[in-house]
Amino acid sequence: MITKIENSNENNANQIHTVFQNSYAVEAQLIGVFDFPPLSRSAQNIAASDHDFYGFVDNDCLAAVIEIEVTGKQLEIHSLTVDPKYFRRGIADSLISYVLAAFDLTDATVETAVVNKPAIHLYKKHGFVESQRWTPSHGIEKLAMSVKLST
Repeated sequence: MITKIENSNENNANQIHTVFQNSYAVEAQLIGVFDFPPLSRSAQNIAASDHDFYGFVDNDCLAAVIEIEVTGKQLEIHSLTVDPKYFRRGIADSLISYVLAAFDLTDATVETAVVNKPAIHLYKKHGFVESQRWTPSHGIEKLAMSVKLST
């Protein structure tokens, strides 16, 4: 079941943080880095965020989280994480489908590491195409992807 999570609630922020930590640890290995910026994000930072968080709950357990920001008719996906215990179940796909359908949008964007082939493949499945590449100061080459949506 997909539900909006009140991230300002300390318990919810801690649950989101746990999913982030578990998922981003696997992504850091995939990318081949030890210093992965998302792993340094605290539960307090999550609680203070003004983004919207939606979670996929399985048997009262938070299995995955998508963090988004909607400005006008534009969606920006800030994070999409699945706890490794729930990999390969289509949960990330369900969360993307949910947020793309839940709002009146004209376009959506997301960023990921260039070497994160599973994420790139997933976003391409939803019509996202590469729009930009760059290397931030942390040294992990990134790409932006976007999709135009009909309204």
